[in-house]
Amino acid sequence: MRIPLSVLDLAPIARGETVGSSIAASVALAQRAEEHGYRRVWYAEHHNMPSIASSATSVLISHVGAHTSTIRLGSGGVMLPNHSPLTIAEQFGTLDAMYPGRIDLGLGRAPGSDQNTMYALRRDPNSAESFPQDVLELQAYLAGQTRVPGVDAVPGKSSRVPLYILGSSTFGAHLAAALGLPYAFASHFAPQALEAAVAAYRREFKPSAQLEEPHVIAGVNVIAADTEARAQENLQAMRRTMAIGLFGRGRSFTDAEADLLLEQGAGHHIDSMFTHVALGTPPQVADHLERFVRFADADELIVAHQAPTTEDRLRSVTLTAEALDSVPA
Repeated sequence: MRIPLSVLDLAPIARGETVGSSIAASVALAQRAEEHGYRRVWYAEHHNMPSIASSATSVLISHVGAHTSTIRLGSGGVMLPNHSPLTIAEQFGTLDAMYPGRIDLGLGRAPGSDQNTMYALRRDPNSAESFPQDVLELQAYLAGQTRVPGVDAVPGKSSRVPLYILGSSTFGAHLAAALGLPYAFASHFAPQALEAAVAAYRREFKPSAQLEEPHVIAGVNVIAADTEARAQENLQAMRRTMAIGLFGRGRSFTDAEADLLLEQGAGHHIDSMFTHVALGTPPQVADHLERFVRFADADELIVAHQAPTTEDRLRSVTLTAEALDSVPA
């Protein structure tokens, strides 16, 4: 694959589906991605969201690891303000011991939840302010160079699980550059600061023991289908799902009601989130991704395959890989 591709799996719980069927779909998605040469699959930590099944990120990674062989698996990301660095070092050290050389640890600064959920997690509302220090503490546990006298991560000590800084603003770009870590930008839902963040990261990057040269991973939505009409149908279905999730206040909506929600302002918000979406048949998707990787100045793309059914997501994984493999070098 000429453009290194990875997958961001949000483990969606579709209408009428269960958490169990969502997890089975994540296994199938990782297997399909492995079969078609994708580099890694990452799972995002979200809490108190009825449509997402990846809240226990490390547990999901462990399950998928048992059903795959070679593809890298990781977090995209663990929201470090929700956890102690020691706990995450132990969890991902355990994963690395189980699946050596296959585990990534992407770290985000946002708590990813509301005030009530933060209380339920027993976290301090100001915990995000210590994110840089927490990253250093976590990195030290994994390197066997603890910053807390007498405390080691077991498992985890000296595992050197690779760290990635995630972000949707320039804050993460500056931090990743200062620490010499790879940087992943969430342009699949927060595209506004992409160019400024990547430019700052590349300009300020300092080599480290983990990374000699800057490495940028850019998020992008993909809706690949056998026909353009089918891709458009999937896009509209995802717009409805996002409108209900973001603005539905826990209510159930028919498709017609969801379309009204989109017309009343939700559509503008969602379309801004979907600024970067490769939509259509394989040639159309390949053309968009070729242009996006240059626009984002990215070394790797991490793709959120957006579709309302597991079958459509799996088909998008296959078509995207085949399309890029067929592009002449």
